[in-house]
Amino acid sequence: MLIWGSFTLLSRLGATQSMTSWDIGALRFVTAALVLIPIQIYRREWRFLLDWRAWVLAMLGGVAYASLAYLGFGYAPAAHAAIWMTGMLPFWTAIAALIVLREAMTLNNWISLAVIATGLTGMSLLMLEQHTFILGIGDLFFFMASMAWGFYTAFLKRWMLPPWQAMAGVAILSAVVYLPIYMLFLPSKLAEATLPQILTQAIFQGIFVVIVAMLTFIGAVERLGAFKVGSVLALAPLLAALAAVPLLHEPLSLALVVGLIAVSIGALQPWRLFQKENV
Repeated sequence: MLIWGSFTLLSRLGATQSMTSWDIGALRFVTAALVLIPIQIYRREWRFLLDWRAWVLAMLGGVAYASLAYLGFGYAPAAHAAIWMTGMLPFWTAIAALIVLREAMTLNNWISLAVIATGLTGMSLLMLEQHTFILGIGDLFFFMASMAWGFYTAFLKRWMLPPWQAMAGVAILSAVVYLPIYMLFLPSKLAEATLPQILTQAIFQGIFVVIVAMLTFIGAVERLGAFKVGSVLALAPLLAALAAVPLLHEPLSLALVVGLIAVSIGALQPWRLFQKENV
């Protein structure tokens, strides 16, 4: 949860400093690749990198998700990311499961979506009343990043690739695709960033987010179950948005608080505690 919440804060911080969103993505992929390639050489596991499924996962959960998320942080504050990216994950996960896995919507999914929709409606009405209803390009990027991660999750479940292979494949193949495009075509201000800024983003994004967060998430699910882990992680966006007020000096209006609470409850699904069986 610490990594999940810190991702929002540090990504927003990096996007508002000297470097561009594209620079943060490059630091993420090059660092992860530099760490994982020697490990893969030692393990002598390369065949899975030729699997077309690994490429699909890399494009969705690696290049698309990271690029859209970092672009969003360049235009919108952390609270917007918590609502439109993390908060919309239950919606996109359900849609992706319906399309990719042919899984019907469960009662819990419908309740979650109803809670999120009600909260977002209330947030919008409050914004209109306060004449502050602004949904910018950053919110659209967050919304699309959430969609990419939802479909990545569905395909990952469908193909059931081993956890290490899925993580290493996404990291290495994303670097193979992203870095040449970045070096040839994308704008960069990396030369203007300080060494501490570069090292902070490289270590956190490339090692903690790509490697540590994925492996600890899988280990937690194996030991605690998906519901308990999801309950803990559902609090991360809310905590990150609240922390952004004193740390990043970002405003947090009543309307945003309503949206944050709604998406957190929708992801948390507290009503499942009172169910004898998962519905």
